[in-house]
Amino acid sequence: MIDRERIVSRFTEMAAIASPSRHEAAFAAYCERFLRGLGFAVRFDDSAERTGSDTGNLIATLKGTTSGRIALSAHMDTVVPCENIEVKRVIEERIVEGEPAEVEVLRSAGETILSADDKAGVAAIFEAVESIAEDGIAHPEITVILTIGEEKSLLGARNLVPDAAFEGLPCFVFDADGAPGTIILGAPFHYTFVADFHGKAAHAGVEPEKGVSAIEMAAHAIASMPCGRIDEHTTINVGMVHGGDAKNIVAATCHVEGECRSLYEDSVEEQRAAMDAAMRSAANALDGEVEVVWTLDYPGVLYTEESPLVKAAERAACAAGLPASFAVSGGGADTNVFGRVGLVPLTLGIGMQRYHSLDEQIAVDDLEGTARFAYELIRQYA
Repeated sequence: MIDRERIVSRFTEMAAIASPSRHEAAFAAYCERFLRGLGFAVRFDDSAERTGSDTGNLIATLKGTTSGRIALSAHMDTVVPCENIEVKRVIEERIVEGEPAEVEVLRSAGETILSADDKAGVAAIFEAVESIAEDGIAHPEITVILTIGEEKSLLGARNLVPDAAFEGLPCFVFDADGAPGTIILGAPFHYTFVADFHGKAAHAGVEPEKGVSAIEMAAHAIASMPCGRIDEHTTINVGMVHGGDAKNIVAATCHVEGECRSLYEDSVEEQRAAMDAAMRSAANALDGEVEVVWTLDYPGVLYTEESPLVKAAERAACAAGLPASFAVSGGGADTNVFGRVGLVPLTLGIGMQRYHSLDEQIAVDDLEGTARFAYELIRQYA
């Protein structure tokens, strides 16, 4: 059975090991020792050669005691600041199902993140597989996939080495907000762009008419783009703009970076085309030039509630005593690219809140509930 105190203790141990993106090796070694101790065969792929990380993705497999197979996944890296994390266990007053209640919460001391994203996912997987072993119940072949560089646009997952063993393997990715029992039916296609506008420098006070402002081009382009939320499933953002050399020189260059996302491919392609046209039109209208490079960071994912994978997750949530619910996400997860190597992935909520901030927290009930969810998923595939 799931041990509440053990999972809190293990999460606290994990949080104390700093693992910023591309520096996951120390945490990976911790994970390797734990999994080997349970009898898993553990290996690392060669993705570090391509990602610049100090370790590769961890792939561990435990032979089944019965037929069936399942993969459980989370990522090892975190955002910063993540050095010397101090986990505080506190009681907070909250409204639960319309009534005031005391809730036990894990949070950082306030100078760092907590790293529930995604060490809560890793801790829940570890507690589930350890409990399965202790309970001596029949289990399918279990594969644990722990990736590097997820916070860098799914860097590790995008460089996961294909393996015949992945083909058709159901893979549950513990890496989303939403209470345990939340099943993420969809996540968006994500395009990013880098644009460099080129104009002509001139003295801004003596002969500005001889200059062509790249900053003005960029401004016109951005002003003509719809930004923010376009519809329920589509967003656009320009996140970086910088250019020019001095305040008294007409700017010869301006660098712009941004993105567009949508749950639907036709919509994201429509927005990408409109943004691209806006940038080229602005440059042309002001007698300048622009170079635009687009990158599909990851494709979208979309399931129906009737999908066999979703149904299996729904049954597991109910068996774990969790209310199953469905959601779509505005962000990506390793799920978005796992299909490239043959996995059949689905993202699940783990209850993390305010992640990527110094106010990050997770309720102990949710940490425990996520472990129960993982435990019951394993049983579903036995």
